[in-house]
Amino acid sequence: MIPQAFIQELLSRVDIVDVVGRAVKLRKAGANLQGLCPFHNEKSPSFTVSPTKQFYHCFGCGAHGSAIGFLMEHHGLGYVEAIHELANGLGLTVPQEAGRAGGRAQPPVSPGVVALLDQAAAYYRSRLKETPRAIDYLKRRGLTGQTAARFGIGYAPAGWRNLESAVKDYAEPDLVGAGLVISGDDGKRYDRFRDRIMFPIRNTRGQVIGFGGRVLDQGEPKYLNSPEGPVFSKGRELYGLFEAREAIRAVDRVLVVEGYMDVVMLHQHGCGYAVATLGTATTEAHLQKLLRQADRVVFAFDGDAAGRRAAWRALENALPMLSDTRRLDFLFLPDGHDPDSAIQAFGLEAFEARVDAAMPLSAFLVHELVSRVDLGTPEGRARLQAEVKPLILAMPDIALRGQIVLEIAGRVGVDVAELARYLGLPVAAPAPPARPRWSGRADSERGGGEWGSGGRGVMERGGGERYGPGRPGQASPTGRRPFPGGADGGRGGGYGAGGGDRGRRPYLEGERRGPDGAVGGRTRVRPLSIEDRALLLLAYHPALASDDFDPAFVPDELVAWRARIARLPAGANFAALLEGLRLEDPDAATRLEAADARHVGPIAEMPIDEARVEFAAALRRVKRPRLKAAIDSLAAGGLETEADRARYDELTAFWRLFDNPEHC
Repeated sequence: MIPQAFIQELLSRVDIVDVVGRAVKLRKAGANLQGLCPFHNEKSPSFTVSPTKQFYHCFGCGAHGSAIGFLMEHHGLGYVEAIHELANGLGLTVPQEAGRAGGRAQPPVSPGVVALLDQAAAYYRSRLKETPRAIDYLKRRGLTGQTAARFGIGYAPAGWRNLESAVKDYAEPDLVGAGLVISGDDGKRYDRFRDRIMFPIRNTRGQVIGFGGRVLDQGEPKYLNSPEGPVFSKGRELYGLFEAREAIRAVDRVLVVEGYMDVVMLHQHGCGYAVATLGTATTEAHLQKLLRQADRVVFAFDGDAAGRRAAWRALENALPMLSDTRRLDFLFLPDGHDPDSAIQAFGLEAFEARVDAAMPLSAFLVHELVSRVDLGTPEGRARLQAEVKPLILAMPDIALRGQIVLEIAGRVGVDVAELARYLGLPVAAPAPPARPRWSGRADSERGGGEWGSGGRGVMERGGGERYGPGRPGQASPTGRRPFPGGADGGRGGGYGAGGGDRGRRPYLEGERRGPDGAVGGRTRVRPLSIEDRALLLLAYHPALASDDFDPAFVPDELVAWRARIARLPAGANFAALLEGLRLEDPDAATRLEAADARHVGPIAEMPIDEARVEFAAALRRVKRPRLKAAIDSLAAGGLETEADRARYDELTAFWRLFDNPEHC
């Protein structure tokens, strides 16, 4: 586990402009920098980077975050990977501490491993050019030289120690750590890959972290992968993801296949959003990486029994990660075809039509379970319920889970509530009997009075809703959806004339109303509270937390916030604070982001002296009502004791100091 103090220090030292600028061409636009958004296609720039906030934000697609978030979203890195990437760029070593569950820190990776893998990849590429037999094999498979060059495909010659000519020291221990060399029991060394077509496996930064080797003729194993090591884990990596990132982002979907040649041939024919697992079932780590790239993942499998088993394993691993805004689909190819042969036989357009029509996860789940039982018997229907139970319980509480329960209930012929109870899901209590509808009569609970004058006459659609300032059933002047009656908590009053303060529903944050009160005008954003303004001033100007501070009559929340800011490392900024909050106190992070989104004043760009004056003014406004309440409370008690009178004099003197701008 990485200490939070280090993450905050890292974000304080890194410059997001440098991080984003490596991927996006930025130009000055006032206090910020601007460029074309890397997360969606656009012709005019709506993507901004704030050097002051150390944050990026796109006004087109809503993407936003810190330097860590940019590496995660644009490069597909995990949170820890992104931290290591930033730290490496600054020459820092990422410290580790024991995790909550007793996890152990991973040993650091020797930079020599990555360098050796890169040297091996260059050697294999050079040997491919010198080996007609290997070139002929790739040509027979339909591969072009351009595609082979793009994926860095090479050839490992037959023989036991060919790599000895490619590296400086064949006895280098990192050669074993990199999985390139095997050290026998007798201490003798030899190359792991021999007489194989070599597919370099790259991470999302483009570094070679391992290889997949395909035997040229007959032999076992047909495919040989690098072993698990300090930089390579087949349960976490995906072949072709580095090459596919731009295409995935363009179409917002990723196609998962099973073989190296499937990937390269799909890319060659124009389906550039394909990746492959590395000889293992799709894992949770794979899915996390895929869903950071796109909201739709399509698994392509052979239509035989083995393909369906692989699909089912992928489904089971995917269940805990489902959401109502993501799609996981399954494409089963015709008998005798894999993705490589299918796209060559059918062409790109027909192949992508099959991808478009892939079976949704819910349909595959229900179809597969139903195919295993006899729904014509009670035993078969009971078995279906039993088999679906662990799958349903593995899913998060989302709408899709409810839809699958509804589908299964229909198949087995039971009530949805009955099935939900069997599955162990919460069952809603029966709805209470409908209350009588009121028709324009006065009622103290409902506000009383006539339409447009503060009453709550209730009628069915066209009578039970108030349409602006007029009569029941009258259309809104803007033609928009009517306001529901009684939306002010049942306290009475309509939206028309004469409703009074109690009769008017207050503006809600983000609600759109026109000049006449109808929905559809300019967005009215709830202004910052003075407490939130003080929070933002401290967040943007941490130096304020080291100034003299009198906590008397300051809310405890603001006192604690100032103490949190004071603990930040020197040079900390808004991004560092927010990243720490996301992990330590998500509610506080949400509030800070909401306040930042609402504030319209140039708090971030204020000079520190101006911010100090603003913070002092905010403190005075926060203290004033609390101080007045304390004075009023003492006065109401009669000031009978000497202590009460002394305290009263002290507080009233304090009150008079509020006219002094130097007072906080």
